[in-house]
Order: sequence, then C-alpha cells, then structure tokens
Amino acid sequence: MKLSFSKTVREFRILLRAIPATVVTLFAVSVICMNLLANKTLLSLDWIALDGGILISWLSFLCMDIITKHFGPRASTLISIHAVAINLLTCLIFFLVSIIPSTANDYTAFDRIFGGTWFILLGSTVAFLLSALVNNTLNHAIGQLFRKHPDGRTAYMMRCYVSTFFGQFLDNFVFSLIVFHHFAPLFWDGFSWTVLQCCTCALTGAVAELLMEVLFSPIGYRITQKWKRDRIGQAYFDYIKQEAER
Repeated sequence: MKLSFSKTVREFRILLRAIPATVVTLFAVSVICMNLLANKTLLSLDWIALDGGILISWLSFLCMDIITKHFGPRASTLISIHAVAINLLTCLIFFLVSIIPSTANDYTAFDRIFGGTWFILLGSTVAFLLSALVNNTLNHAIGQLFRKHPDGRTAYMMRCYVSTFFGQFLDNFVFSLIVFHHFAPLFWDGFSWTVLQCCTCALTGAVAELLMEVLFSPIGYRITQKWKRDRIGQAYFDYIKQEAER
C-alpha cells in the first residue's frame, strides 16, 4: 500500500510538470468559481433549476476532456482530485475570514456567501468527484471505439459530448439529491425536492451544459492537436512506460 501510494505521488508530481500550467490553473479556478457562483439561482421552475455555476462548469469538463484525450483518464482523475483539494482549502480560508468579527462595516452578505454552507460543499464535492470519474472513464472508453481515426475531430467531439452529458447529469443529480432532497428539509424549514424533481432538473441542466460543451469543444480539439504536435508531457509518458515494463 505504501509503495503504491508513493508511486502515485511520484506520478502526480511528474504529471503536474507535464501538463501546461494554464490548463491546470483554469481547471482549479473553474472548480472554485462553480462553488461560489452556485450561491445564485439564475432560473427556478418546476422542471428546471439553473445556478450561476453553469456559466463556468463547461470549463471544468473541457479541461478534463483535454487532459483525458492527451494523458488518459487516470491523469485527468488525479488532476480532478487536485482541483477539489484546492477548492476545499479555498473554502476553509473563506470560512475563516467570514467568522472573524469586524466593526468596519456590515459584512453580513459577504459572510453569508463566502462562509458557505457545509452540506452544500459536501454535496458539490461528492458530486464533482463522482462525475469526474464517470466523465474521464467514459470519455476514454468512447475514444477506444474509433480505431481508424482516434485523433480525428469526429472522435473527439463524440467522446466529449457523450461523456459530458452523462458526467453533468450525474453531477447535477447527486448534488440535488444530497442538498435539496436530503439536507434541505432538515435545515431549510422543510424545503425539499422529490427524487423526480432531482432527476428532471439534472436532465435539463445536463442538456443546457452540453450546449455549452458543443460551443467550446472546438477549442479543446485544437489544443489536443497542438499538444500532440509539440509532444507535450513526454516525460510523463516515459515514466508510465518505464513503470509498465517493470
């Protein structure tokens, strides 16, 4: 177990040096922003509910799709865990700032937003980790079906669209199930969603987020093509090859 963990840590360090810093940074920032923007509901109907996180969630999945295509699903999952860890650390700092008293002004609204709600953070963290695992695994599996032209535009678009839809559906469903179905009735004066409402809103939300993926996926495709031409991450691939030959 210790040997396996040490290998994973070493692999992760090499991976962080291999992936262009811009992508890793945007990934982490998008996860943090999703957590903050989710505090504002943009649309709330009986059959659909969208929060501000939808405006940035596409970037998280775009980064995962890019990393999965070039480095593989394991690498993308490791970076997803890395982004979640940064988000949790950021939320802790925000919480500490929110509980520090101040007489300079009325910071009630600031404290409410940045202080966060523990079960919302729990729901978003669990939902994102599960959806990331599904998205990365499914993305890679679909890519394996395109044996003749695995690096073609069609292959890239199909693996991104399908994996994003199912990943986003799972993210929305697990989050709403944990927050609105389980914890909300306990802490929000009986407010709750039924399982059917969770499913419906997860589905409609996934469709809306898929449209964002369709809009921005051509950017991801061009990035993966450039990475391949420039042999980005060769040190990571060499390490994986060496470990496989041992």
